[in-house]
Order: sequence, then structure tokens, then C-alpha cells
Amino acid sequence: MASGAAAAAGPSETVAPATRSLQGLPAELTARLPQLLEAMRSVGTGLELHTTLDRICETAAELADARYAALGVVAEDGNGLSDFVYYGVDESTASLIGRLPDGQRGLLGALIHQPEPVLLADLTADPRSCGFPPHHPPMRSFLGVPVRVQEKIFGNLYLAEKRGGREFSVHDRDMVRVLATEAGIAIGNARLYDAAKQRERWIDGSVAVTTALLSGGDAEDALQIVAEQARRLSGSAAGIMSLPADDGGLEIVAVSSEHASSLLGAVVPPESRAVAELLDGKAVFVDDAATDPRLITDLSRDYGPMMMLPLQSGGRILGGLVTPRARGARPFTETERTLATQFASQAALALMMAEAQRDRERLAVYEDRDRIARDLHDLVIQRLFATGMMLESAQRRSVVPEVQDGVSKAVDELDVTIQEIRTAIFALQQGPAEAPSSLRTRVVREINMAAVPLGFTPSYRFLGPVDAVVGEMTGKNLVAALREALSNAFRHSGASRIEVVVDAGVTLPDGRQGVRLTVSDDGVGIPEGGRRSGLRNLKRRAESLGGDSWHGPGIGEDGGGTTVVWQAAC
Repeated sequence: MASGAAAAAGPSETVAPATRSLQGLPAELTARLPQLLEAMRSVGTGLELHTTLDRICETAAELADARYAALGVVAEDGNGLSDFVYYGVDESTASLIGRLPDGQRGLLGALIHQPEPVLLADLTADPRSCGFPPHHPPMRSFLGVPVRVQEKIFGNLYLAEKRGGREFSVHDRDMVRVLATEAGIAIGNARLYDAAKQRERWIDGSVAVTTALLSGGDAEDALQIVAEQARRLSGSAAGIMSLPADDGGLEIVAVSSEHASSLLGAVVPPESRAVAELLDGKAVFVDDAATDPRLITDLSRDYGPMMMLPLQSGGRILGGLVTPRARGARPFTETERTLATQFASQAALALMMAEAQRDRERLAVYEDRDRIARDLHDLVIQRLFATGMMLESAQRRSVVPEVQDGVSKAVDELDVTIQEIRTAIFALQQGPAEAPSSLRTRVVREINMAAVPLGFTPSYRFLGPVDAVVGEMTGKNLVAALREALSNAFRHSGASRIEVVVDAGVTLPDGRQGVRLTVSDDGVGIPEGGRRSGLRNLKRRAESLGGDSWHGPGIGEDGGGTTVVWQAAC
């Protein structure tokens, strides 16, 4: 590589031996090769994508002796930045600056459309610069280098403010370009790893849904399970299940959200173009639900990016699955859209299989009831009738009045019994009414569903008449509290053992009968300063039902792990 001095030398000039080293490389670059190699080694370690991006920024800053570094990830459509990772700016300053760059204008936007190395002594003097927001630290010297992943531009690596008030050199640029090449490889590997883990999560979610649906239960519970899993897997603010309404729109029948009650039962009108496309079997992807003209409903005003996926199997549209994110949240990636679409198809198939299974079970019950009805009619009633005839014959032959009266009463009782059996036969032939799943069934189903991501099945016990005394509203909230507790144990505790107890023999402080849910694990426990949002949600849910919720030591050695207790009035 020719240095600036070599390029300036004339034909008759010779370069001093001290300025050359290692196969003709400039001495300055040669001296920094160990640092470059160490930087490349550092960048190549680890597979988690965001951690890799942070490491690239820090390593590039150290390599070029820069005070600040950043890596802007180009959006999939090439319009602006989808992510912006920075180094050198502390969190308090970053919070004062506020919104991160979006790459829509200024020097960063220009580098997205012209991904070539840029070396500037004073970026504020560049005509492409649009200035800094308030509280932004001053920056003058600037070095920008594109990062490519498999010949595709992934983003740009930005360095600013070389220490000591110096300018970035051509050697800095060349070394950062080498580092950017290694960074592209590391990012590609991290992306593949992230995609594999993401697919694994969605597959586990599909398995959990299929397992839960085929374990039995009513249709309402089945739809709620799909909504819960879709929300968790997609990282959305809500998971919404809707079914075709009588007027042609979509009625929301199951919601997993912080504010589910405000959505349940709402109907999205058929005039909405998004609904028409969904019922036509097409997936609808929205960048901003609050402003998209295809959504003409107030339900979308609080949401940003949204996926609307048809639940279809065998050419039949069962309904729609909607996963909206909060306003201002990042859009869904192409991979997320593909995985969510596949999940919706799998969920639709599982719903149809569950429906078919319930139909088979219902048919088996009908057949069994019909057999019992025939046996009662053909065998029991006939024998009772024959017994009555024999008693009447004996009554006529008897001359003892007491015996005649006794036999007459027995015959009358047989007639009543025959009438009662005929009534029972009629009821059997009418078929059973649909009954909702018991609380025990729903608790066991929730535990079995959690067993897939946990890798083991939590143990469980029921104390007291759970199904007899716990009301429907308390039961639904108890199942939701159990779901939250098991989810927290899976995400945060690293537990190898979980015990669940549902006790319906509890007396609350105000004297009312209550039910208590206890979920204990042997995990790492709740760290000091850790997030408590899930525990606060449990407490609010319990207090709304006249109860309370708290946590304490778990079932690990020496009290390790966490025990979450939730109780409410029956």
C-alpha cells in the first residue's frame, strides 16, 4: 500500500529505509498491526447481535484513538436507519439528546445512499452536515466507513473526535476498513445465530400452542392461548385474536394485553381495507397503525407497527391474528414477518385439529349416551315393566289387605321410576350442553404449555374444592397470574424445579373465603434493583379482586429462588 510520502516522491527520489517495513507497508501501519489483529480478534468473539455491534464500536474507537464511535444499521428498505449503536456518550447525555439519528438527512443520510469511506477534518464544515441537536457533544474530525455483510451494505461505522485534537489519517481509514470487513463477517455470523435462535423460539411456541390445543378445552381458551404466544414471540404490545362477525367485519374474541378489557368484543368494520385483505387470505403489514388509511378504527390509534395475519388452513379462513407494537417501536423485520406468518398457519392447523378432536370426542360422548339410552329402554324399562306385571298378578291372588296395599304402592313406585328413566333417556338423546373448562383443567393446561420452553413440567397440587368455590372472574385472573409467574420463572430464574399450589381453603383478612396461588422455584432469585413490573401487575390484579400478592424465598438450597404468592376472593 503506497503511503502519502511515497506518492509524493519523484522518480529519482528514494524513500528512507526507516519509513518502510514488512513487505513495503508504511512503518506506522506496520507498528499498529498487532493492535489491528487484536481488534479483529475482539470483534469476532461472541454471537449475540447487539452485543457484537457494541463491541465493534468500542473496538473501532480504541483502534483509531477516537473519542466517539457509532454504528448505524441501514433499514431493510434502505430508507434511513433501523438501529443506532453508539460508544463514548454516557447515558445521562444520551437522555438529554433524546431521539437517536434516523439517517433520513444530514451526513449520516448521505453515507447511506453513497456508502464510501469519508475522511473529514471538520465535519461541521461539510455541506452535507445538518448540525447537532441540543446537548450533543462537539465533534470535528470524522471518519465514516461502510460495513458490508455478504456484499450487502449492513450499515456505516462512524468515528468522531480523534483524541488530542488531531485528524484521522489515511492509515486510520485503512485500518478501520479492514476492521469493518471483519465486522461484516462477525455481524453475518451473529445474524445467522440470531435468526436460528429466533426460529427456535417460534418453533417452541408453535409446539406449545399445538400441545395446549390438543390437550382439550373449549374454543375460548384455545384462542387465548394463541394470542398469548403470538404476543410473547413477536415482542408486541398485544396479541389479538378475531373471528368473522355476522356483519362481515372481524370481532375481537381473545386479547393478551395490559388493557385487554377495552378491546374484547370490539368489531372492526368490514369497510376497512385491511379486514377485506385479511378475510381474502392475505397477510397485512402496517408500519404505523395510527396513520395507515387501511385501518379505519379507533382501536389502532395507540399502536405503531402491526402484523395482521390470516388464520387459514385448507382454504378455510378461521379468523385473524393481530400483533401490534407500541407507537415509535421498531418495525417488524422480514424474518419476523415470515416466522409470524408460519406461526399463524401452524396455529390455524392446530385450531382445526383441536376442533376436529373436540368433534370426535363429542361424537364419542353422543354415541355412548345413545347406547346408554337404548340399554335403559330395551333392558331396564322392559324388566321394570315385567316386574310390575308380576306384582300386579301377585296382588290379585293375595287375600291379605296389607299385602295388597303394599304391592299396590310398589307398583306405583315402579311406574314413577319408569317415567323418570324415560325422562333421563330423552335428556341423553338430546346431547350434552357445552360446558366451560374447569379451573383445574385450565391450570394444568397452563402448566403443560409452560413445560415446552422450561424443558421440564412443574409439579402441582390442588387443595380444597377449587372448581366448586372459585368464581369465573377470579379463576380467569388466577390463570393469568399463573401464566405471568411461570413466564417470569422461565425468562429470569434459570430454575430446574417449580412447584405450583392452588389452595381454595383460604380465609382472607376481611373474613371472606379466598383462593391462593403459590409458585415456587429454585432459580437465582430476584436481583437487587431488578425489574418489578411483572410483580406489580400481579399485585394490581389481586387487589382488584380484594386480595394481595407478594414474593419471598424459593425452594432452592438455603432458600434460593423465588416464591410468588397470589390470592383473591373467590
